[in-house]
Amino acid sequence: MFSTRRSVPALLTLVALLAACTTTPPPQPPIKLPPPVGPVPVPPTQPPAQPQQPPPPAPLFTPVTFDALPGWQQDDLRQAWPAFQASCRALGAKPDWKAPCAAGKSVDPGDGTAIRQFFETYFVPNLVRAPDGADAGLITGYYEPMLRGARERGGAYQTPLYKVPDDLITVNLASVYPSLKGMRLRGRLVGKTVVPYATRADIERARIPGKELVWVDDPVEAFFLEVQGSGRVQLDDGDTVRIAYADQNGHPYKAIGRWLIDQKELAPGEATAQGIKAWIAVHPERRQELLNVNPSYVFFREERLPDPNVGPKGALGVPLTPTRSVAVDPAFIPLGAPLFLSTTEPADDVPLQRLVMAQDTGGAIKGAVRADFFFGFGGQAADNAGRMKQRGQIWALLPRPGN
Repeated sequence: MFSTRRSVPALLTLVALLAACTTTPPPQPPIKLPPPVGPVPVPPTQPPAQPQQPPPPAPLFTPVTFDALPGWQQDDLRQAWPAFQASCRALGAKPDWKAPCAAGKSVDPGDGTAIRQFFETYFVPNLVRAPDGADAGLITGYYEPMLRGARERGGAYQTPLYKVPDDLITVNLASVYPSLKGMRLRGRLVGKTVVPYATRADIERARIPGKELVWVDDPVEAFFLEVQGSGRVQLDDGDTVRIAYADQNGHPYKAIGRWLIDQKELAPGEATAQGIKAWIAVHPERRQELLNVNPSYVFFREERLPDPNVGPKGALGVPLTPTRSVAVDPAFIPLGAPLFLSTTEPADDVPLQRLVMAQDTGGAIKGAVRADFFFGFGGQAADNAGRMKQRGQIWALLPRPGN
C-alpha cells in the first residue's frame, strides 16, 4: 500500500509541468491587405446650374376683332367724333392717317351707325399688353381745376406759379440719338457742364424771383394744379385766365399718396386727392414735408380763354374733350390714336367702356396699359378725377393697312 505523504509532491510537480506546456502564445500582427488594383472611382458631380434666360417680352399690340371689345356696340360714338376730328387736325398729314382722316370728312357726325362703320372699315383694334404679358393696368383721372389768384403778391395770395426759368435747359435727345425719340434732358449749365436742375424743395426754399406768373391763395391747390398740368385762375380783378403746362424741372414724378401709404399714414383706399387734402388739413405742419416728396416741379404759361366750354390743350396740341380724351405714355401708345377703354366708374364697379383719344401725356403716366381719363372742368369733374383709381384694359385702334 502507497503512503499519501510521498504522493502529494509528485502530483504538484506533474501539474507544474502541464501548466508550462499550456502557456498562451504571443499575439500575431494583423494581416495587411494589398492595395486595390486600378483607379479609385469618383462619385459623379452635377453640372453647374445654367442661369435662366428671361422670357421674351410680350407683343405690345395683339390684333383682335371689334366683337372682342366689351361695350363697343353700346357706346354712343357720336360723343367721341369731335375728339377724333381734333386728332386728325394734328395727324391728318401723316401717311398712315391720310386715308382715314380724309374719309372722316364725309361722315355725318350725327349718325352713330355711320361712325361705327367708319372705324370698323379704317381701323384694326389691338389689345395692348405690358412687356410681362399683363393686359390690365391702372386707369386714373384728371381734370381742369379753378384756383383763386392775383397778379401781385399780397394778402392771401402768397403762393407763386412760375414761368419757365431762364437758366432751365432742355435738350431733345432724339436730335443726337434717334433711338431716344421723345426723351429730353433738362438741367442747367455750370461752366460747361449740364447739371440737374433744382428740386421742388430747392425751388420752395430759394424761389425764382421775377418769374412769378400769378400768385394764388392755396399752396395745396397749386401743387395739384401741377399734377393736372393745366387749370384756370380767377383773378381778384374779375378776369379768368387759363394756366397751361410749359415745362418741368427734369426730376421724376413721385406720388405723395404712395408715400403716405408707405408711411402708414393712409390706407390704400384713402390715398385719393380728397384723402390727401384731408390729411394735410389735420397735419398742416407737415404739409411742405409731404409736398417735397415729389421733386418734380412744373412751370406754366398763360393762355387766353376765349371759350370756357373748350378744354385745355394736351400734348398733341389740340383741345381735350371731357370724358373722351386720355393721357398715355407715348413710348407705347401713339399720340392721337383712338383707343377703346374698358374700366369702371370712379370708386365703383359700374362699367365704363367707351372710345377715347390719346391726346395728352403726364409725368405720372408710365407704362403700356396705363391711361389718365380727362373728366373736364368743374366740381364734379374734380370729384370724379380724385376718386378714379381703377383697373382696366386698352385697345389701340390703328389704321388698317392698305387704306
